[in-house]
Amino acid sequence: MLSILFSIRRIPSLRILKIQSFRTLFSQIQHFPDPKPSVKFPQHSRIILTPTIVHTTISSCRSDILAFSFFLWCAKQPNYFHDKATFTHVVSIVSRLTLNFGTVKRIIKELEEVGCVINPQTLLFLLRIYWFGGMYDRVFEAFEEMLMYGYTPNTFSRNIVMDVLFKIERVEVALRVLKENQVPNFLSYSIAVCNLCKLNDLVNLQDVLTTMLRKSYYPNEETFFVILNCYCKGGCIAEAKQVLALMIVLGVTICQRVWSILIDVHCKAGNMDAASDLLKKMVESGYSPNVVTCTSLIKGFFESRMPNKAFGILDAMESKGCFPDLVLCNVLIDCLSKMGRYEDAINAYFLLREQRLVPDSYTLCSLITTVCLSKQFTELPLLITGFKIQPDLVACNSFLSYFCKAGYPAGAVEFYNDMIDRGFIADKYTFAGLLTGLCRSGRIEEAVKVHRGLVRSHVGLDSHIITVIINGLIKSGKFHKAISLIKKAASEKSQLDDVSYTIAIRGLLTGGEFGEAYALFRQMKEVGLAPSKQTYNLILSGFCKRSDVSMVEEILLEMVDASVEVDHFSLRFMKNLLYRSRRSASLFTLLTDGSTSGILPREAYAELFNELVQPVNTRNVHTDRSTNIDFSISSSDEIQELAVSVG
Repeated sequence: MLSILFSIRRIPSLRILKIQSFRTLFSQIQHFPDPKPSVKFPQHSRIILTPTIVHTTISSCRSDILAFSFFLWCAKQPNYFHDKATFTHVVSIVSRLTLNFGTVKRIIKELEEVGCVINPQTLLFLLRIYWFGGMYDRVFEAFEEMLMYGYTPNTFSRNIVMDVLFKIERVEVALRVLKENQVPNFLSYSIAVCNLCKLNDLVNLQDVLTTMLRKSYYPNEETFFVILNCYCKGGCIAEAKQVLALMIVLGVTICQRVWSILIDVHCKAGNMDAASDLLKKMVESGYSPNVVTCTSLIKGFFESRMPNKAFGILDAMESKGCFPDLVLCNVLIDCLSKMGRYEDAINAYFLLREQRLVPDSYTLCSLITTVCLSKQFTELPLLITGFKIQPDLVACNSFLSYFCKAGYPAGAVEFYNDMIDRGFIADKYTFAGLLTGLCRSGRIEEAVKVHRGLVRSHVGLDSHIITVIINGLIKSGKFHKAISLIKKAASEKSQLDDVSYTIAIRGLLTGGEFGEAYALFRQMKEVGLAPSKQTYNLILSGFCKRSDVSMVEEILLEMVDASVEVDHFSLRFMKNLLYRSRRSASLFTLLTDGSTSGILPREAYAELFNELVQPVNTRNVHTDRSTNIDFSISSSDEIQELAVSVG
């Protein structure tokens, strides 16, 4: 039998172990009575193969190379095709062979030793197995072996190589393989289109799709959905409409999934009128919106500040027996809390109990946000009692923020230690929460040591972490340390953002270092960071308070050029400065120009003008004492929340 099936007579030195293994392997196959070794099968004799027998035989074979050789032999038999279970099992066999022999060339040599005839089909099977098993580097090795054996790769093998190149994100090389394929087929373009959609490569997708259509290859319904979904996620509504029109022309069914994704893209774009029109057409086409469609609409209406319409969709859902799922409940909690409707957000959380839904980490994060925004910190332990939630890193970071905002920073430090003990790997938000907890607990020196350690490990160079430690130092009155840290970070070209600079500038102004504050303000612009409205007004107020008219005039000119509006705090300081500087003509002219350019509201300018032309009443003059604004509280909580916020 072995001589007939595998031409063993051609191999002079076959090991006895391999022959015995083969005999054991074939003894499990149902066939006609075995002839003597020297007698060939009669012409009418044939082995009866079934997927179950082949899978069982391969699984029980002690030799991987023999099992693989038998698999290849079975594949050559007429009208026999391997099932997925057998193919999957062979992937593990080939993986072990690759590990043992190291190269594809060695595997082929071992196959030849047991009598397996190497032909294009053999190498193509090896290529498929590596592809199916995700062993992408071996796909290229097997393809090269095909070329070395003198075989011309067919379209199928080229499609495999192209797919692997897309999967390892070698897009340009994959497109070159597609272009150089002399006989590309439908699958060639379909593979390219689907991979480009996964990579969100809209430019190349457009080119490949155009070529595909020109060659009269039309995507099937599933591929059309993938393309449409890609364009919609990329916000390319015009292209999505073109794809939809093509689907209609080709007679492709516009199913519920297609309607849902079209509605979703308009909701995300804030075009709720178009989304409502699509909903109407969807119903007219005989499709009822499901919970996914309704979730998009409800979120869109909430974000567009149309809560009544959002609740209308929710009521219509429930009237038709379609109840909220976990995703919709999470959306309700998040949207309602952002609108300031905290009680409604909590009620949405209780919907989980009513629907017997298990909350996830996203639920927990949304709930913590609601509690923090409403400042009902004591409610959180009561709300999560009885719910078994396995938090992830994002949820743990939310807890760190919660402890800090709830006035229990020591709890944040303790919680951080517990996180590390449980095996969590801290990220920048975790470290920001830890530093906030240490600073607010008065453990400034420990916070500085932690920050130094992070800098040494190149983790602490993130702007969030630098902002937190600077803010902590300023709030504890350690202005010089904060100044030193920001200067060092700037000199080392660390990642500082506008929030970091604004906090540092505020600290310098609070410490009376006006020159240093303005130098940092200039440096901020030199490194390419545009100061925000808050930063401009912060430095303007500082120099108004110092009665430095020339600097105030210079900053006002910059604000006019940058079209940054003067806020009401800065306006009050400038009013005082005008009184003290005896109505400086140049400053007053600048304010007039500011009103004309729009950085000073006309109403505020008119009020200021009326006060200045009236006889001076010293009782009405805003003294520094009555209008002294502490820079240390100027939006510091908002900046701190930004630095510790969980993305």
